[in-house]
Amino acid sequence: MISEFSVILENYSFLECPRWREGRLWVSDFFMHQVVSCRRDGSDVRIEAQAPGRPAGLGWLPDGRLLVVSMEDHKILRREADGSIAVHADLSAYATGLLNDMIVDPEGRAFVGNFGFDSDGGAPVKTADLMRVDPDGAITLAASGMHFPNGCVLLGDTLVVAETAGNRLSAFAVQAEGSLGPRRDWARFGDVPTSTDFMEVIGRLVMAPDGICADCEGAIWIADALGNRAVRIREGGEITDIVDAGTGVYACALGGDDGDTLYLCTAPSFAEQERRDKREARLLAVKVKVPA
Repeated sequence: MISEFSVILENYSFLECPRWREGRLWVSDFFMHQVVSCRRDGSDVRIEAQAPGRPAGLGWLPDGRLLVVSMEDHKILRREADGSIAVHADLSAYATGLLNDMIVDPEGRAFVGNFGFDSDGGAPVKTADLMRVDPDGAITLAASGMHFPNGCVLLGDTLVVAETAGNRLSAFAVQAEGSLGPRRDWARFGDVPTSTDFMEVIGRLVMAPDGICADCEGAIWIADALGNRAVRIREGGEITDIVDAGTGVYACALGGDDGDTLYLCTAPSFAEQERRDKREARLLAVKVKVPA
């Protein structure tokens, strides 16, 4: 059990989707509607992009241009070399809930999930599609029938997706042209809930995998959105390490100069009405044994 932290950022609304890139940590703040970056110790904070539709998943095209998920308007935004913002893709016709986390592969293909339903509005729980957006903005269905597809990682030619409402991490073989093979369990924590009531689904989750990241041994760190912790697991579900944050943990990333710092996005809760007007979110850091 690991529980010694450094506070990197604080006084934010709700931090999500952290990324380590070229010596800086990048993170989205949902309700301050901005993407910020900082040095590994939290210094030199910069506002990198504004997203009035609530920023989430982050990634980069091969030429270095930033991609930002804009949750509420179902778009992926692109920051051009001159700093201007353009629409990279409009997924309004495909997303049945708020857009969510995203990963961009080395070819510039973005895989992005969505909630599938209005979780804050009490709508019935429904499955969602995982979409692929090619570098030219073309949109393709990547996988269907997913239970709140959320954080993603690439392990070689395998895409692993956290299904927050599904008690599992799902894996897909990525084909050369970007299509995905059949879904399989990478790790399963319990039965897939079948209720259409969101609170009942939450009550049946053994683990609620939110943001995830991978280390050099092929293990995955999971931000357990209901467990106030981050958990390191191997394929099959074996837990090797636990970080107890004492508060809600919603995303994680490995970074730092040696790749052995685990950054955690934390807040007392995740409901929009509880987080929107408060500034209680923090980004914490803790040293781990196995680097990115």
